[in-house]
Amino acid sequence: MASPLENKLVNAAKTIEQQLDQQLDRLDSLDSDDLKVLREQRLREMKELNAKKQEWLKNGHGTYTELASEKEFFEVSKNSPNIVCHFYRDSNERCRIVDMHLKTLAAKHVEAKFCKLNAEKSHFLTKRLRIEVIPTIVLVKDSKTSDFIVGFTDLGNCDDFSTEILEWRIAHSGAIDYKGDLLQPPDVKHKPYINKPKKTIRGGGCGCDSDDSD
Repeated sequence: MASPLENKLVNAAKTIEQQLDQQLDRLDSLDSDDLKVLREQRLREMKELNAKKQEWLKNGHGTYTELASEKEFFEVSKNSPNIVCHFYRDSNERCRIVDMHLKTLAAKHVEAKFCKLNAEKSHFLTKRLRIEVIPTIVLVKDSKTSDFIVGFTDLGNCDDFSTEILEWRIAHSGAIDYKGDLLQPPDVKHKPYINKPKKTIRGGGCGCDSDDSD
C-alpha cells in the first residue's frame, strides 16, 4: 500500500505531466501566423525591457552610491520606485560587510537603486523610520517602504553570510527581480529567517529590538 505522501507525489507528477502535454499540444497547433505574433510580442517585450534598463542606468542604477543628504534620498525616490538603502555609521565594522555585498548586488540588479546614507547625518529619516540598529537596510517597493533588514538577524545572525543570502532576503520585499526560490534560502550554512517588521514608514516606522544596536 502506498503512503499518503507517495500518493501526493504521484498525483503532483501526473498534474505536471498533463500541464506539459497541454503546452506541447498548444505549441503544435500554432501556425506560422501565430508564431509570427509570438515573435513580435517577444521582440516588443525585449525593446521595452531595454528601454527600462537605459532609464534605470540614467538614474544611477547599476552602481552602489552614497547619498549626500536626506534631500537626495527624496530626490532618488522620485526617479527610482525600487530602492535598497543602507543606513550606516563609519564607526560600525558590520556596515563595511554590507557595503561589500550591496556593491556586488547593485551591478546585478539594475532594476533597483542601491545606495547608502549616513545615519548620523539623516536624523529626520532615522527618527521617522525608527532606525535604532546599525546597519539597517530599508527596502522600498513601488515608492512605498515595504521592509527592513535590521542588523544581521535575518541573514543567519553571523558576519560571514553570503551575498546570495542577502540577495534572497532583499527579494522578499519585491524590490528586486529574483530568479530563485523564495521559500528556500540559497545558503543553509547559517539558517536565516524572515523577521518582518510590524510597521512601515506609513505606520510610524520600524520596531527594532535587535541586540546589534550601535
